[in-house]
Amino acid sequence: MTARPHPARTRAAPVVAIFSDDPGWHGARLCAALAERGWVGRYVSLQTCHFDLSAGGPGLHLPGFDALPDAAFVRGVPGGTLEEVVYYLDVLHALRRLGVLVYNDGGAIERSVDKGMTSFLLHTAGVPTPPAWVVRDPDEAGRVLARELAAGHELVLKPLFGSQGEGLTRLNGKDHATLPRPVGSGIHYLQRFIPGDTAQAQDFRVFVIGARAVAAMRRSAPTGWITNVAQGASCHPADLTPDLRDLAEAAARTLEMAYAGVDILRDTAGRAWVIEVNGVPAWKGLQQVCGFDLAAALVADLLRLQRGAPRMEAVG
Repeated sequence: MTARPHPARTRAAPVVAIFSDDPGWHGARLCAALAERGWVGRYVSLQTCHFDLSAGGPGLHLPGFDALPDAAFVRGVPGGTLEEVVYYLDVLHALRRLGVLVYNDGGAIERSVDKGMTSFLLHTAGVPTPPAWVVRDPDEAGRVLARELAAGHELVLKPLFGSQGEGLTRLNGKDHATLPRPVGSGIHYLQRFIPGDTAQAQDFRVFVIGARAVAAMRRSAPTGWITNVAQGASCHPADLTPDLRDLAEAAARTLEMAYAGVDILRDTAGRAWVIEVNGVPAWKGLQQVCGFDLAAALVADLLRLQRGAPRMEAVG
């Protein structure tokens, strides 16, 4: 069914709702980039939005907005219970239904926030990604672990919904002879651990905007094996090589994302694997090393889509 157009607006300048509970540096960069183009960015939390279906009007209320925004940028989706997360996504789905461009939209967030679905979609699309298992039955999860360890592999147990390297456990048969309970749920997401091609743990974050990989950085961990910046990893400039570019663009395309942070690891043979895809990626660390104005590029793509212009083609 075709989305209903949202009501006409009388504001002097068009407005983008920036969904975030902690706008900080990223929100300020987005607002500055929008202002350069004559737009206004206005922060709002998904936790404060609500549906009002008692009378006429769009049926959705965003605090601080006397009318629906001209577009929306999703900078963060709060955690919570299943009902709460579904509710936040319902707000994003409703905005799109009302004809408001949502960047990334609720569907893209759903596909990327769920590591199991991300792995499934990448696998079925033929995008190189490590073998993974998503299991409710702890006995079956234990059998997976035993088989992988017997074959000489290690596994990483991750929260199905999680970010910033929190809650990860490396299962190598030494420190974890039995399977730990997964963080936050009874669902075991197990991904095969891919040894890297360097002595120090490292991977690549590739930023995709409008179907194009635009920048990359290398993340290295001073100690341990987790390469998330939030866990103490450092950021370094990296060449956007053809294989990194192609793999990141294929991952973002598979998950139908307007923008994405794609995490890629090279194994001991130099082959690249997509480890994760982030639908609300931070870019402060990348901005510091890439010399590319990512906020300006994000805003340019958002406004291009808001005007209904054709999506940029991927470049080789």
